[in-house]
Amino acid sequence: MASPTGYSRAQIRLHWIVAGLIVLQFVLHESISDAFDMAMEGRQIAFNPLVAQHVAGGVLIGLLVLWRLVLRLRRGAPPPPENEHPLLKLAAHATHWTFYALMLMLPVSGAVAWFGLVEPAAETHEFLKAILMLLVLLHVAAALYHQFVLKTDVLMRMKKPQA
Repeated sequence: MASPTGYSRAQIRLHWIVAGLIVLQFVLHESISDAFDMAMEGRQIAFNPLVAQHVAGGVLIGLLVLWRLVLRLRRGAPPPPENEHPLLKLAAHATHWTFYALMLMLPVSGAVAWFGLVEPAAETHEFLKAILMLLVLLHVAAALYHQFVLKTDVLMRMKKPQA
């Protein structure tokens, strides 16, 4: 399959929707952490819409990431800039596939922790969350580096769809 020159409208929208959902999950996680601690202590948990949001958000992220993977496998992704250093190309490739893996493992580990009250799954979930946040920071820094230092079109590819 030939590599497309850019991302499709669906790929771009899914990227930004998932990014927004991940930010929400990170910012609004305190309620589910507290509820999980209460459940582990055997205490009764009252309904909390923020807990429900976290659970539903995790499920939604997992489903949207599966959709993103299907689109990527069917349509492909644009190659890195031609004159980019091979190590940067390798880093970009590894980072993108690590993102997919984390965005699938986080909902699974969270579901096992929440619905099964499995403490090691909760610890794994927290560890994966920290890795994801570091990867997000690296991803944003790399996009800005491409835009302002290397002067490539990498950032624009996630803003303007290609046919």
